[in-house]
Amino acid sequence: MSEGSSGPKKKGKLSKAERLRLLKEEEEQRLREKEEARLKEEQIEAEKLEKARLEREERERLEAKELEQREDKLAELGLLLNDKFAVAEKWKSELRAQAKWDRYMKCDGSPDPTVLHEINTFISLWREAQNEDIQSVLCKSNLVADLIQELEFLLLDTPSYELPENKVMQYKETILELQTLLWNKHNEGTEHLLKQANVLVDIDTGNMQTVIKDKKVTLYIWANLNKNPRFKGYEFLGEIGFELPKQLALSNIAIRILHTCFDHLSPQSSTFSLEVKKEIEETKHSVNLLEDTIGEEMKTPEMENTGVENISTHDEDIQSNRKSTMSFSPSLKEAVNEGRPPTNEAVGSMITMHPEELSDSSHLLFQQHEQEEVIDNDVVDLRQFMPLGGVYYFDLLKLPPQRKHLKEWSILQLLEGGLQTFTYPMETSPRHEKAGEIKFPSIGVSFKLSKDVMFFEEPQVARWDPKGKNWRTDYISNKIYSVEDNKISFKMKSCYTFTLFQNDHINMPYLSWELRPEGLNGAIFSISSAFTDVQFEIKDDQCRLNFLFTEGHEVLPHIKQKWMRPITLKTALKTAGVNFFPEEDADKYVSIIKKNNQVEKAAYEQMALLSPCYHFCWSKWNTISGCENVVLKVKEYYTESIDDTWPLYMLSDCRAQRLKITESSETFSDNLSEFSAFHSSLYHAVKAHTSDTTEDIKTSHYQFIDCVYQLLTSTKVLTYS
Repeated sequence: MSEGSSGPKKKGKLSKAERLRLLKEEEEQRLREKEEARLKEEQIEAEKLEKARLEREERERLEAKELEQREDKLAELGLLLNDKFAVAEKWKSELRAQAKWDRYMKCDGSPDPTVLHEINTFISLWREAQNEDIQSVLCKSNLVADLIQELEFLLLDTPSYELPENKVMQYKETILELQTLLWNKHNEGTEHLLKQANVLVDIDTGNMQTVIKDKKVTLYIWANLNKNPRFKGYEFLGEIGFELPKQLALSNIAIRILHTCFDHLSPQSSTFSLEVKKEIEETKHSVNLLEDTIGEEMKTPEMENTGVENISTHDEDIQSNRKSTMSFSPSLKEAVNEGRPPTNEAVGSMITMHPEELSDSSHLLFQQHEQEEVIDNDVVDLRQFMPLGGVYYFDLLKLPPQRKHLKEWSILQLLEGGLQTFTYPMETSPRHEKAGEIKFPSIGVSFKLSKDVMFFEEPQVARWDPKGKNWRTDYISNKIYSVEDNKISFKMKSCYTFTLFQNDHINMPYLSWELRPEGLNGAIFSISSAFTDVQFEIKDDQCRLNFLFTEGHEVLPHIKQKWMRPITLKTALKTAGVNFFPEEDADKYVSIIKKNNQVEKAAYEQMALLSPCYHFCWSKWNTISGCENVVLKVKEYYTESIDDTWPLYMLSDCRAQRLKITESSETFSDNLSEFSAFHSSLYHAVKAHTSDTTEDIKTSHYQFIDCVYQLLTSTKVLTYS
């Protein structure tokens, strides 16, 4: 290399012009990419809009097509439903008429409780009977209990259009009279037995104790003849026992424990009937409307000249007005019931009252109901809890004078008033109460739980309050529940009538359910809950409990495998503590999505109609689909398929459709399944994707269809699962 030559040039910095050029190129590239992204988004959005438009047009086309065929399809469905359910209703009406005739022709010596003169004669004759022994009383008690049960079943099973209101009132009054007579006779029989306690004395204990059992009543009686200060308590045959404080061990007393399988007390409670609560609310609304209307009427000039102020100042007139408000004129009643203001003529009999007096008097219409409606924490709500295992009447009685033998004479002192209760805690003077010198320990009770009742949780103990007419949990303490021994014990401040309670909705909501055909006019209906699984078998017009799974134990043998009508099986299971039959207001106590009543009813009708050929099952999407839709899995019963591939169907008040989603889909969608269409009913939606089963459905017996429908509507699986 020559001396004057130079090496390669180093790369120098970009000039200002070059930097501006590069920045311009980068900006142009960014703008191009942005524009391309915008155009792509517009294209995608346009494609989405076009797809949505096409789907909307297709949906509108399918809806229009469904509307065109709706009338014919609904007419077809109506004929099928009428062929099954209308005939079934006629058949059940004939059954009731035949049962009434059979009761009339029954010649077993028992009175017909629906015939007023027969039952009144029976009541009068038994009331006049004197000095009956306890065995005779208990024997006739079974007859009376059966008569009461017969009337209660008639009230439950007979539709309102077949049973006039006057008959309803007659039956309810007869039930009350029979219950009162039954209690009085139990007292008379107990008194008759206690009068001969010294004759029946036990040599080992020196006291009298006896147990008398009958079909529906068990009587335990203990008489304190020995008065041993060391006496602690006694247990009857290992079934039920009691513990007494020392004050009672030295007293002239007797203990009577009357255990009845029936419960005549709960219906008297203000929390028992939903209809009573509705009636209270309607009465309040009517009276409030009446007060507002009368208040406006009293402001008119005509009212100002009637001398209301002078009249209302007299005590006698006030008292008279208080009474007059209890009977409104017919026109006034009609106005209030219809929810419209009464006319001046209708209000005429009320204008002599001061507004304050009207307010006070009107509240007399439901004063008692208001008092019953105020429920404190100790009162058992019978809409939420159910009494189980019968009622235990635990009574502390005064031991009547015993028969004395003097030479050839037998002397018995007779006291007026019949059987007398012994007051405990005993009355004390104010000085003793202030000084706290006398303490009254509690009375102990322990007994085995009935094997005919299932308790899924620790039962509550409640006592009957005869004044408030409610079951209460206060004054009961030291409760011990032994699952192994199936026994419960507790203490109570005095002697009370008591029973056990369990949450009525403990098996709700259900975990799953299914309904599948089982031969000709047969089906299997299964429900699973958190505590137990039940399976019902349906055959023709009857059903039975096939099995009840709970920890592998044999339970309820008196119910299992016995064919009954749906209403009878429902009553038997609820009495046994197994409740899968929610009441109208059960949604207040169970966390559910309550379905539209009309949609749910239509679903049950069509499920029952399709039940001879189709298998129905629970779907998780039912709770997500909203209150206006029901979703369930349906397939033909002979189709081999796993759960995840079951077809899903949705029914609303407008239409039914097969869904595109499956049970294993991640999200819910109401999109139609491919090659599907809207239908006017679940019946037509299912049949559109299956083989023709019309003839099989038509030939299925209406009694079977109706029996399936009754079980579905009783369990309400579409809402409570």
